[in-house]
Amino acid sequence: MNNFYYGFGKIILSMVLAMCLKIAPLPPALAAFNPDWVLLTLIYWSLAVPERVGIFHAWTFGLLTDVLTGRLFGQNALAYSLVIYICLKLHKRLRQFPLLQQELFIFFCLLLSQLLLFLIKNLQHPAQLHGTFWLPVFTGTICWPLVYTVMRFVRLSRRIKE
Repeated sequence: MNNFYYGFGKIILSMVLAMCLKIAPLPPALAAFNPDWVLLTLIYWSLAVPERVGIFHAWTFGLLTDVLTGRLFGQNALAYSLVIYICLKLHKRLRQFPLLQQELFIFFCLLLSQLLLFLIKNLQHPAQLHGTFWLPVFTGTICWPLVYTVMRFVRLSRRIKE
């Protein structure tokens, strides 16, 4: 039983940090470049430990992200859950890919999430697709090797016994 909860604090702490990065105040010129840190972190954990992080966690953190960002309740939860479902279905295959091929998969995951958020926003009131639509997708794809490396270090680090 303790083995299941071992390391869960690292998951929660990394998700809280990702949420802080998501809502960090940035200048308007840089705000459009802010990738979806929560989704990137969820993707990492669902690929690394799929038995611990799944669709329920994606839904929960999506709802929390909706509350933090002030968006329509359930919007991010739906997008995150769908992306994490795809990651869980393909996690055995994706873990074998080199980092560059994983980046291509991450690009399509982030694009799917952005498209869902745009479609839901478009249902509320018609909107035009602007060039800033692509910026979080590209920056998230570029940031994936950094996220992967940092999260892997966090996951594999052990506490020093005193």
